[in-house]
Amino acid sequence: MGITRRIALGLSAAALTFLAGSSLAQDKMQIKIGTEGAYPPFNFLTADGKLEGFDVDIARALCEEMNAECEFVTQDWDGMIPALQAGKFDAIAASMSITPERLEQVDFTNKYYNTPPAVVVPNDSDIAGVTKEDLAGKTIGVQGSTTHANYAEATYTDSDVRLYPTAEEYKLDISNGRLDAVMDDIVVLQQWLDTPDGECCKVAGTVKPVEEIHGQGVGLAIRKGEDELREKFNAAIEAIRANGKYKEINDKYFTFDAYGS
Repeated sequence: MGITRRIALGLSAAALTFLAGSSLAQDKMQIKIGTEGAYPPFNFLTADGKLEGFDVDIARALCEEMNAECEFVTQDWDGMIPALQAGKFDAIAASMSITPERLEQVDFTNKYYNTPPAVVVPNDSDIAGVTKEDLAGKTIGVQGSTTHANYAEATYTDSDVRLYPTAEEYKLDISNGRLDAVMDDIVVLQQWLDTPDGECCKVAGTVKPVEEIHGQGVGLAIRKGEDELREKFNAAIEAIRANGKYKEINDKYFTFDAYGS
């Protein structure tokens, strides 16, 4: 065999290898995932702009299990479902509870965590509980368009419930004495209380979730009718629960099993 022929054959083999690799890359599922990036420790941006958090790590693990290429897109909470429906991304991983109201607009995977709500008050507060009577006449801050906001507005009808675009804004107002209490997920609140910014306040108590309002836990939201994608995510959730990856991520953020009962 002449040198020219050997070179040609070598180039042909290299070309075939490249084309095979390109074909495999093209066959890999491409998924865009929307998240808020402003709800620590579940999803947040670091000082250098990197997206981190429990939601994000779980979504990355699911994509790896599914052998999918995933890209994250940050989106304001209020516009999350409309952006999904408009095709800005394919799934939402942003601590979104599976509620009857939301199920009218989108589909959900099975849950990937379920933690209870809580009420936080200033350290010198006389509020001793979380009932309607305990908070009567008080001003309560809560992030708008959330299950916590729905619960607060339905339950604390004798209180002034104020809705905020983000959790960071209600935290600032209670720190500055402009609120008597705030409501959110216990994990979000406790993580804040453990920082210097949260030294102002304490937990008044947790709230027993109401399924009609709080839903069945937190899942990934998917556009209606995309059953194949939903089932791929469900299989991946089950797999990372079984193979230890979920526990590895869970233990990075929590001292308890966030999956819940």
